[in-house]
Amino acid sequence: MDSSSLKGLLEEHAQLEEQLADPSVHADQARARKLGRRYAELSPVVKTVRELDTAREDLETAKELAAEDSSFAAEAEEISAKIPALEAKLTELLLPRDPYDGSDVVMEIKSGEGGEESALFAGDLLRMYLRYAERHGWKAEVLDSVDSDLGGFKDVTVSIKSRSADVDGVWARLKFEGGVHRVQRVPATESQGRIHTSASGVLIYPEPEDVEVEIDPNDLRIDVYRSSGPGGQSVNTTDSAVRITHLPTGVVVSCQNEKSQIQNRARALQVLQARLQAIAEEEAAAKASDARRSQVRTVDRSERVRTYNFAENRIADHRVNYKAYNLDQVLDGDLDGVLNALITADREERLAAHAG
Repeated sequence: MDSSSLKGLLEEHAQLEEQLADPSVHADQARARKLGRRYAELSPVVKTVRELDTAREDLETAKELAAEDSSFAAEAEEISAKIPALEAKLTELLLPRDPYDGSDVVMEIKSGEGGEESALFAGDLLRMYLRYAERHGWKAEVLDSVDSDLGGFKDVTVSIKSRSADVDGVWARLKFEGGVHRVQRVPATESQGRIHTSASGVLIYPEPEDVEVEIDPNDLRIDVYRSSGPGGQSVNTTDSAVRITHLPTGVVVSCQNEKSQIQNRARALQVLQARLQAIAEEEAAAKASDARRSQVRTVDRSERVRTYNFAENRIADHRVNYKAYNLDQVLDGDLDGVLNALITADREERLAAHAG
């Protein structure tokens, strides 16, 4: 990045600091959160720029002193050795960011091949993500679900939200979870003790704060029905559940967990917004160059991303050749090991692309 662009970022950071100090800004929570997230994004850049400027100034001073007194030569070398690391850190901080890294997410988990066993595994995945959200202090809410006969899920939709305006939000941590998750274990339905392989699909997309995709009301078919609990048991005596069909794309979104039809309708529209945004970006990526496509995260479920082997207590992520033997802990929400491996691989790929 050239010096004028860097200067622009420093000025933007100073302006944001001034705005966030204004009490009136915090009357609009959405605006305050947006400004706070951008401020948090720029703060490490500003800190590193200042450290780099200080190091360069100190180096010049040490060199001048070393010309008169050789005892300062060692200090000059020590300062000089720090500068390349700071420059590398600044380069990494200035890499183009995923614009949704601070976003909350909507996740869908769908049973696939394997019938009831797949539905049970979908339930295991749901619990895993709910436990992970709990560990991070996020708010997770099941928006809609279709139960299976044995207590699993044929389909479940969950919203996961951060309680803070961190620069790296839920999407930054979970965006690589989309794809086919394969399980190898002895199913509860298997009487012979044989290991079976089945799979569940995960779709995940950022929930945009600002409307990006225009939705024509004439493109929507809205149906209302009675909310139901496990086994089809009615849990509501009024038609409060809402199903919205987006006719041009065929996308269907349901929500039944809010208390009123109005709340369910509003929530379903938010989920529809997020899904259509993801579809639009996926289509844009497909039309772009290979380099661009590799940086855009899609919700393609055809890709097998991970295997959960119960017999060996092993989890393997096939995209980054990650393997660990702590599956029981992972299913209890300890996902940071595999997620950190994916995030590191993505950062290295972006650095390599920048260097190239």
